[in-house]
Amino acid sequence: MANDTEDKKHFPTKEEIIEFIDMSPTPVGKREIARAFNIKGAAKIELKKTLKELKIGGDVVKGNRRRFDKPDRLPPVEVLEITGIDDDGEVLAKPNVWKHDYDPPLIVVKSIRRGGPSAPGIGDKILAKLRYTGKHTYEASIMRVLGSGPQRVLGLYRPNEREGRVVPTDRKDSGEIAVPLDDHPDLESGALVLTEILPGKHFGLRKGRITEVLGNINEPKSISLVSIHARGIPFEFPPEVELQARESKATPLGKRTDLRDIPLVTIDGADARDFDDAVWAEADPDPANEGGWHIMVAIADVSWYVRPGDALDREAVKRGNSCYFPDRVVPMLPFELSNGWCSLVPHEDRGCMAVEMWLDKHGHKLRHKFCRGMMKSAARLTYDQVQRAMDGQPDDTTGPLVDTIIKPLYGAFHAFLEARKKRGVLELDVPERKIELNDQGQIIAIAPRARFDSHKLIEEFMIAANVCAAEELERIKQPCMYRIHDAPSEEKLEALHEFLEGAGYKLNKASVLKPRDFNRILELAKDTPEAELINTVVLRSQSQAMYSPDNIGHFGLALKKYAHFTSPIRRYADLLVHRALIAGLKLGEGGLTPEEGERFEQIGEDISGTERRAAMAERDAVDRYVAAYMSDKVGAEFPGKISGVTHFGLFISLNETGADGLVPISTLPDDYYVHDPASHALVGQNRGKKFQLGDSVVVRIADADAATGSLALRLAEHADITERDLIERPRGRRGSGKRRGSPGDRSHRHGNKPGFRSSSRDGTGPGGSSATKSKGKGAKAGGKKKTTPKKQRKLVASNRASRNAAKNGSKPE
Repeated sequence: MANDTEDKKHFPTKEEIIEFIDMSPTPVGKREIARAFNIKGAAKIELKKTLKELKIGGDVVKGNRRRFDKPDRLPPVEVLEITGIDDDGEVLAKPNVWKHDYDPPLIVVKSIRRGGPSAPGIGDKILAKLRYTGKHTYEASIMRVLGSGPQRVLGLYRPNEREGRVVPTDRKDSGEIAVPLDDHPDLESGALVLTEILPGKHFGLRKGRITEVLGNINEPKSISLVSIHARGIPFEFPPEVELQARESKATPLGKRTDLRDIPLVTIDGADARDFDDAVWAEADPDPANEGGWHIMVAIADVSWYVRPGDALDREAVKRGNSCYFPDRVVPMLPFELSNGWCSLVPHEDRGCMAVEMWLDKHGHKLRHKFCRGMMKSAARLTYDQVQRAMDGQPDDTTGPLVDTIIKPLYGAFHAFLEARKKRGVLELDVPERKIELNDQGQIIAIAPRARFDSHKLIEEFMIAANVCAAEELERIKQPCMYRIHDAPSEEKLEALHEFLEGAGYKLNKASVLKPRDFNRILELAKDTPEAELINTVVLRSQSQAMYSPDNIGHFGLALKKYAHFTSPIRRYADLLVHRALIAGLKLGEGGLTPEEGERFEQIGEDISGTERRAAMAERDAVDRYVAAYMSDKVGAEFPGKISGVTHFGLFISLNETGADGLVPISTLPDDYYVHDPASHALVGQNRGKKFQLGDSVVVRIADADAATGSLALRLAEHADITERDLIERPRGRRGSGKRRGSPGDRSHRHGNKPGFRSSSRDGTGPGGSSATKSKGKGAKAGGKKKTTPKKQRKLVASNRASRNAAKNGSKPE
């Protein structure tokens, strides 16, 4: 304790750290900074957090070798390359020439009329005036469009009599590309193609040539291919990787612990094909632990087959994780391993890494023990099977297992639940939707994903095993790839405080908030009309979990130490944890090498990036499948809820399917609308009409495009007002300009519990209002109140964070 106090006493200020980096003739690393200021022990974690804050604030930059430097300022006039469009529709660019080893600054290009004759496209070069706006960010004003750079676009082929056309699948790229008909004379309409944009200036459409044909969008199983290619997901294994997988053989018993007499079972979804975890429990026979439990979690021993630096390992770290789509899985490892030797199929010997745990009757862990073993799964069970068996409806498989296996598992689970409640885990209620396909790959239903106690049982067992892994690696002084989750940022908390106070709730303004502080708000809102709205806003205030060798704990799970150990088939982080345990406990071949341990920081950043990439690809694919499902329902009306509010319109989540679509602000009824980020609302300035996050509305499907995944919506003719307007509609003369009602009036929030999707697009964040002019009939003329670049960046950051908050699968992240 005294050492920690001494470390903090001499901890440098941010200004001192910046001055040290600035005075250094070369970029400096974290170790050099720690050495210079004599930072030791726990203070090193605080140093990493401080450096991260300086990097986010733009005071320092981090190079490819993880060394810090002062950022160079760009000149007032610079040649830029257009790189894309962000989630709020702003055009982004980067310097045309960038020789530094750290990331270029964020450059937002202003005053572009996209689609106009002089509007630059992605890959184009521009000459622009730059204005520094802080935090390593610039605002650019175009002086001249200089030309185009080479670019490949994924799109759909649509031929006509004179030429072929390629329509981009990226909803942010609306410009078609003209391609010669004679290059692919037999190509059918709807073909999914990669097209290279030809350099030079062109009158009319961009010119290109088709370089690769991937399939046809009219084939249902091609829908996921769009997302896979668009996000750059590696989906074909190199020949040397496939060869190594095919040559793999059964794991020998050797010096492993023989666990084959223990009736471990796997519990997964009905459609699961890879089984990487098995569980078992019994009442602890030790009389000193009356009412306690003895449990085991066994995990497939992937490290036996995937060794550091081999072909399988190189491909696995490049992929980072498996990706799950409605019609397929893009695995991290080849089929021979993921569904074969590394899958705990029933009644077959399989190598495993196992952890035994002893719990008291309140679910607190007394001790644990790891081993490298040989197991034989007693049964392959599904969540539905196990839950029905526990509810008194066993089948032929579960009947003989109820008393000996299933009931003890639930006994230990209930003990875990008691400990979880006392720990104060963040308890968010955000339902998920499941897409059901027929044998032809066509959607037959979109339904809420079932959530049983059997799901929660496996989650608690996996969380406990993950905690044991982190604790064990610390004990044996091995590198650990922690799964970390920081507390919400001050910026997000400020916005959340403002919103909750407006809704009639008060979140403690303590210096250190804990998950139970959020749970108190969620409990107060439970069973009220605004319950789902409060859950959604609290979710969006949370930070994003990631991988790192430096531990800061897991805020959401209220755990001081946490790592991923339970899914090495589908997550590279888990494989690293297995290797570290094998090396530290001297459990045989396939352990972590010293060189690999030294690269943990970079690997953590890389696999955190591949995880985000996979989440975006999976969400894109779901959007495209849903759009295909809704394409024959154009013109129909559906009830929904406002799931996102931005300066350009409203995102609506349909109650029945959970599908998300956009109602553009230009189509909203008769008014001049101001975007109020603090209350997550668009507010009419003439009649006080308000569209707020969580409001119930009725919408009409205007268009559904499976290629882009976009769903265009309009407010239904008979429902151009929300339910709130029925209460708040001004009485007396129309157009009086007086606003009625209070944005914080809880009685005006309505909720029918439709299934919010946690990836809902809400571009709101803290800061002032932005105004956007509606083009609807009767809209008042006038200039726009523009969002400042600083506020715009907050909106973009909040939107991206909310999208990344989505969890995939039922097991803990």
